[in-house]
Amino acid sequence: MRATKAIIHLDRFCRNLRMIQNKVGAGTLICAPVKADAYGHGALQVARAAIAAGARYLAVATIQEGIDLREAGIKAPILVLSLPLPEELPDLVTQRLIPLVGDREFAEAADQVATQVGTPLGVHLKIDTGMGRVGCRPEEAADLAAFINSRNSLEYQGTATHLAVADSVAAEEQDYTKKQLTRFREAVQAIKDAGIDPGIVHAANSGAVLFHEDSYFNMIRPGILLYGYAPTLEPVPALPVEPVMELTTCIVFIKEVKKGETVSYGRTWIAPKDTIIATIPVGYGDGLPRGLSGNYSVLINDQWYPLVGRICMDQCMIDLGAASVVRRWEQVTVFGAKAQSAAVIAQKLHTIPYEITCNINKRVPRVYTGNES
Repeated sequence: MRATKAIIHLDRFCRNLRMIQNKVGAGTLICAPVKADAYGHGALQVARAAIAAGARYLAVATIQEGIDLREAGIKAPILVLSLPLPEELPDLVTQRLIPLVGDREFAEAADQVATQVGTPLGVHLKIDTGMGRVGCRPEEAADLAAFINSRNSLEYQGTATHLAVADSVAAEEQDYTKKQLTRFREAVQAIKDAGIDPGIVHAANSGAVLFHEDSYFNMIRPGILLYGYAPTLEPVPALPVEPVMELTTCIVFIKEVKKGETVSYGRTWIAPKDTIIATIPVGYGDGLPRGLSGNYSVLINDQWYPLVGRICMDQCMIDLGAASVVRRWEQVTVFGAKAQSAAVIAQKLHTIPYEITCNINKRVPRVYTGNES
């Protein structure tokens, strides 16, 4: 196996899920998002762990992601969070995937295909309460629910919305989330007043799990929390989730560099004194952001060592210092629970942890450990 690998601690994932379940209560279902290859962690392995730990639903972004899970034997209900093309609808139906429906045109198309296939299609109605992405307006929800209910081959199974700023503690954004939830409750009540069962009602993402207990309804969709990160850099209520992914590699080359000599492309780093430089086989081609060049340290034997010079596509360099006792082939932790986390990297690059874990690409093998159920 390659020196550079992503160790996926499934026991941590399961503990995170149980911790979230304890917070929201046993009566609230958990839908575990495993889209984008489970945020880079491996969709199939994480899906199995999630179900074993108590998740009742899974969520993907694309039809193919759902197909891959079905072909691997996953039988749990799977929500498809993004809208498919018309030509994908037969697979949506035959694979028993559950789309979010936000308008009549899509509902009609899905109903027609389900009728042709001869298989009823479960759907969740999506209401846009302020995200501005997909879904019907709150005032249209009852009519759309009635339309879905009138279709021969559609089964109305749930009602959802998505919260735009639930991860913010700013007063203005907290007020906005409250307004979204109010619109959602009113829309759900209008559906009930029309004599229609709204099914499983869900709105809460990771931010809402932390900051908005009134958003839990029947089910939550905690994404990044499951993978061990808060959705915000703001101080959050105590929920000590653990990062699930740990990126490691090892030293493959060690050399002496004299004062005044340069390292890597562009000669951006000049040795201020005689030192020892180590090369590790991980770079931006693996998903280690080039923007960390000269602005990050890795962990070797419980000691921190800075990256120097530009990060290359496949390799980068570490300054071990003149009196280093580090040896070739020793393990290097790039990020993980025992070292700097993906959140630290994200903060340095003014982005979010989701992007860091998602970008650790397929050429980095995943090693799964600690599968608890």
